[in-house]
Amino acid sequence: MKKILPGLALLAFTNACGQETADPKETEVWTPVPEQITPVVNNHPPSDAVVLFNGKDLSAWETEKKGPVKWTIDKEGSFTVKKGEGNIQTRQGFGSCQLHIEWRTPAKIEGEGQGRGNSGIFFMELYELQILDSYNNTTYSNGQAGSLYKQHIPLVNASLKPGEWQSYDVVFTAPQFNADGSLKSPARFTVFHNGVLIQNNVELKGGTVYRGQPSYKSHADKAPIVLQDHGNPVSFRNIWIREL
Repeated sequence: MKKILPGLALLAFTNACGQETADPKETEVWTPVPEQITPVVNNHPPSDAVVLFNGKDLSAWETEKKGPVKWTIDKEGSFTVKKGEGNIQTRQGFGSCQLHIEWRTPAKIEGEGQGRGNSGIFFMELYELQILDSYNNTTYSNGQAGSLYKQHIPLVNASLKPGEWQSYDVVFTAPQFNADGSLKSPARFTVFHNGVLIQNNVELKGGTVYRGQPSYKSHADKAPIVLQDHGNPVSFRNIWIREL
């Protein structure tokens, strides 16, 4: 029996499959051509982003009752929760998106657990990514910074010290519903906290709730993003979003 060398056997198999004689142009795709944009440079938003805070005004935001925002704009180009004024929301609605937001809990430590530097980002008014001072601050794991509140614990605690600016980079996939209102596909989150992956394409069981178990109810394809007034002076800056 004639011995066939491994390399010759591979060549014979390749020829048999037709790969050796195939035209490489058959697998080239030329359209559509991705749009040319300016990426993030020196921490400036990409050119196709919607800027939600430019360091000057809160014109992209309103109260949940659609009134003017009374949170405090600081000289350094950030704004801070004003206790008792309530949550604020974007005037524009969003569905699936990429969000960049920078936030800071107070340098002066007051309170503990959920009472320390607490705020939150609600996507579509319903799905909360928790903001909290979680630097040497014990609380329930599915309620610490970077948690998808009471649903998913972050992979790691990437928190910086109180008073330091932190960042979230989020890819949010909106849920989809069938014509009869039943769930077609759940909401999903991928989250980077200070550049570290802490939520890896996780699925939510429904909208965020404080008591009981989450569940889905059919809703519009787009809804505002909400920032929470939890009574703590949490600050924000450099907020931009890309619709997906």
